[in-house]
Amino acid sequence: MPVLRIPTPLRAYTGGKSEVNVNGSNVGEALTDLTTQFPTIKPHLFNEGGELRPFVNLFLGENNIKDLQGITTPVKDGDKLVLIPSIAGG
Repeated sequence: MPVLRIPTPLRAYTGGKSEVNVNGSNVGEALTDLTTQFPTIKPHLFNEGGELRPFVNLFLGENNIKDLQGITTPVKDGDKLVLIPSIAGG
């Protein structure tokens, strides 16, 4: 089972969990499983059209999935996915 690391600002939506085991053969399926387990996190990751929000960065190991195959990037047991939301400020 892949493991998805949750950043501190989003842990309120995962019951305080810093890591969540997810099912799926690709990143999209893993995210679907995450939002099934924790529905309140979905609007923070996806827009109204169901697409991953542009400020959400997801890494498989050290590689941003945007540089791989996006949400169709394959994942396998033991893979570590890291969710990193962009931080803006001034």
